[in-house]
Amino acid sequence: MKKIADVHNVEVAQLPVAWAIAKGTLPILGVTKVRHVEDAVKAADLVLSPDEIKTLEELADKAEINTVRVWEKEMK
Repeated sequence: MKKIADVHNVEVAQLPVAWAIAKGTLPILGVTKVRHVEDAVKAADLVLSPDEIKTLEELADKAEINTVRVWEKEMK
């Protein structure tokens, strides 16, 4: 994830937000500080390539992170 973040000059924490947007969702973020809003703006402006999206999903699979919750439809 760090490599992808470095390519885009963003923080690793911004990648999941950018990924969710790339998948056609609108993430609801909790912000308590100005920098959280600034990070969200950077994430919203970040355009991930199809290969980067695939890499993030593969990393999630390897870490056994389920990116689909029981109430969600599978995102393709």
